[in-house]
Amino acid sequence: MAIATTQKASILKKFKKSEMDTGSSEVQVALLTATINEMTKHFAIHKKDHSSKRGLVKAVNQRRKLLDYLKRTEITRYNQIVKELDLRK
Repeated sequence: MAIATTQKASILKKFKKSEMDTGSSEVQVALLTATINEMTKHFAIHKKDHSSKRGLVKAVNQRRKLLDYLKRTEITRYNQIVKELDLRK
């Protein structure tokens, strides 16, 4: 259920702030969002995979924490990442 390396590279290229940036909040949120989307597709097929749902909940909670941090510290970066990833409906 992990994201492909090509998909990960494209996400890094799109959201990184500098050449060596792989750990900024924006990059982490984008990678978690891709992982959550892949896991959601998996659960549409495998409805009884309850043990993996723990990983999904963990990823969603981690993304929520990162988004809360961005909202608290850098509201413009928060608004930009939410808009680009289409997180809030």
